[in-house]
Amino acid sequence: MRRFFVSSGWIFAATLVLVLVFIPFDPILSQRAQALPEKIVVFNKAITDFGTFRWMLYSTGLLAIIAYVTARGLATSSHASRIRTIWRLLLYFFLTIGTASILVHLLKFVIGRARPELLMDMGAYSLTPFTGDNLYESFPSGHSAAAGSFFGAFLMLIPRFRVVFMGLALVIGVSRVIVGAHYPSDVAAGLLLGTWTAMAFAFLFARYQWLFRFDETGWPHPKNAAPSV
Repeated sequence: MRRFFVSSGWIFAATLVLVLVFIPFDPILSQRAQALPEKIVVFNKAITDFGTFRWMLYSTGLLAIIAYVTARGLATSSHASRIRTIWRLLLYFFLTIGTASILVHLLKFVIGRARPELLMDMGAYSLTPFTGDNLYESFPSGHSAAAGSFFGAFLMLIPRFRVVFMGLALVIGVSRVIVGAHYPSDVAAGLLLGTWTAMAFAFLFARYQWLFRFDETGWPHPKNAAPSV
C-alpha cells in the first residue's frame, strides 16, 4: 500500500501545482479559447459530451450485470472463466467512473465556483458553495473527470498506449474550455481526479488478483501483459 499512497501523493501534488499555475490565467485563456475560429468551436461542441458520466455508467453497469448473470449460468462451462474476466473488466470501469462521479459532484457542491459564463458578473474566482446550482459548479470539471477515469482505466489496462489515452482525455478536457463550460484549472483538476480513481481501483483489484497483479515495485500491472520496462 505504500506505493499507492506515494503515487496518490504525486497526483495530488501535480493537481495542486497545475491548478495554481492555471488559476492566474484562467480568465484570459477561457476568453481566448472561446474566441477561436468557428469551425474549431463547432468541432469541440460536437465531441465535448463524450465526457459525460451518464452513458459510461449506464453502459458499463448494464453490461457488467449481463456478464455476471451469464457467468453464473455457465458456472461449469469452459467459457465461465472468460465471462468472469469480462465481468471484472466492466466492474472495474463502472467503479472507477462511478467513484469519480461521486467525488467530482461532491467537490462541485462544496466549492461552488462560478462558471465562465458568469465571468463578467462575478469574476473568475467567485465561490458560492452549497447552492446545488449548475452555474456554480465549475470546479472541478465533471466531463474532464469522466474522461480522466474512462481513459485512465484504459491507461492502467494497456499501459503501452498511455500517451494515446492521455491525449484523448486531454482533448475532451480542452473542449470544455473551448465551449465555455470550464476554466483550464477546472479541467486540470478533473482530469487528475479521474486518473486517480482509475489508479486506486487498479490497486484494489490487484489485491484480489482481478485483472491486475503487483509487479516487483508494488505497482498494479495487467495480468495478461508482460512486465513494463
